[in-house]
Amino acid sequence: MKEIKLLLDNAGYTEAKLQSAVRSNQTNQDIAASIIGHIRRAALDEALVPFEQRVNQAIQHIYQNHNWLPAQRKWLERLASQLVREVILDREFVNDRFGEQGGAKQLNKIFKNQLDTVLETLNTTLWASAG
Repeated sequence: MKEIKLLLDNAGYTEAKLQSAVRSNQTNQDIAASIIGHIRRAALDEALVPFEQRVNQAIQHIYQNHNWLPAQRKWLERLASQLVREVILDREFVNDRFGEQGGAKQLNKIFKNQLDTVLETLNTTLWASAG
């Protein structure tokens, strides 16, 4: 725990700044993503990459893996936008957030029965080493 505190302090996350963040409008997801990023960096000795940048890199990777139809790209953009705010993206979240648009069942049709693969790839690529 001392090492984590030192890492946070050295990265500019002093106790005062962390307390200020708690009082700010940051969501628990924002705070958790930031802490996970610091722990991951310390554990794997990798560069600290802002979560939004990780999402952008993951979505670019997905764009390059397939020739997406315009409707599919639109949904990929929406999923990435939600991921930046929610941190976790799975079928349950898709059903909750996009239920009015048909939820996971409709997205699975749009992605030609590959929604699970898209979500898995996005989540896996998100935490791949960014460098």
